[in-house]
Amino acid sequence: MGPDADKTGGGLNRLAVLRLSLGDFRCYRRLRLEVESRPVVLTGPNGAGKTNLLEALSFLVPGRGMRRASLGDLARHGLEAGAPWAVAAVLADGTEIGTGREAGAERRTVRLDGQPARPGDLAAKVSALWLTPAMDRLFTEGAGGRRRFLDRMVFGVEPGHAAQASAYEHAMRERSRLLKAGGGDSSWLAALEDGMARHGIAVAAARLRTAIRLDAACRQGLGPFPAASLAVKGDVETWLAAGMDPAQAEERLRAALRQARPRDEAAGGATTGPHRSDMAVRHAARDTPAAQCSTGEQKAVLVAMVLAQARVQAAETGRAPLLLLDEVVAHLDDIRRAALFDELCVLGAQSWMTGTDDVLFDGFGERAQFFRVADATVLPRQHTAR
Repeated sequence: MGPDADKTGGGLNRLAVLRLSLGDFRCYRRLRLEVESRPVVLTGPNGAGKTNLLEALSFLVPGRGMRRASLGDLARHGLEAGAPWAVAAVLADGTEIGTGREAGAERRTVRLDGQPARPGDLAAKVSALWLTPAMDRLFTEGAGGRRRFLDRMVFGVEPGHAAQASAYEHAMRERSRLLKAGGGDSSWLAALEDGMARHGIAVAAARLRTAIRLDAACRQGLGPFPAASLAVKGDVETWLAAGMDPAQAEERLRAALRQARPRDEAAGGATTGPHRSDMAVRHAARDTPAAQCSTGEQKAVLVAMVLAQARVQAAETGRAPLLLLDEVVAHLDDIRRAALFDELCVLGAQSWMTGTDDVLFDGFGERAQFFRVADATVLPRQHTAR
């Protein structure tokens, strides 16, 4: 292990995966990949298995991974429905993480250093941000994707957010189930609404705090990437932003949920709460909603936001997140591509990047490590300057 395995040049504790192991995951029957903490570049033809590696890494944090796939869709191609799969990693600090699906299980299992854990516990060990081609529509499609994008940023600076969000969603699902069944015991409904209020206000407050930090970082801009502004839009966030005490906000949300029971029963779910909030992003120089910018500028804004959040996390926690960047550089011009590589190296972030064209990554030089992916096989590739 090299001297930079767990430290950046600036002395930050480096979050990096040094070993990734897969078992019956997507196209991989078995894989053990050992890398250094430098940026990792994966190149190869479409369908070779590059994105599957990034998706495996995305299961080292809470949630459903970068593709939001169901557990049954993750087992190796050709295996029967419900077949088990596994992802394991060793981090630069020695932490061992294992996650996957046991045969027939409805939820993925997690182990930390060999001991059973919950998916939410991963947030205290690993944070990761990702950009995928599907996210090119983040600003133009529904609010759900933007909320999840923001929540991943919140996980990086407030690990407890994962548990609060999970508890809120559980209480919300149980309340919807009771309402659908005819309401049930009103005292049980009240208890679920109390849980939604307590956890929901905590979720909204954490999003608001993170959005304020991220907005300040995005407004500064980053070289050729556009400066941006962002805010969280929603009833609950509006109450908190206006200075309402969290206890008062909880009571207000409880009352709103109680009053909305007939409407929510008809709608089949809660019609108020932080699960309906949105993230509003604007191109700062043009003072234009990101959704109205060109596709290229929207991509540049997304990259700028991810880099700004990585800077925020590095400043506040002492380490940058893992960055999983799927087919990102192909959409950047030479100047922005070079700026991206330089920023990743300055941050000390272990980025995992994919692409079909080796030439696009020449700007990394010896600062990155290169692998060729073909037919679910990953082999080191010697970098050759052009």
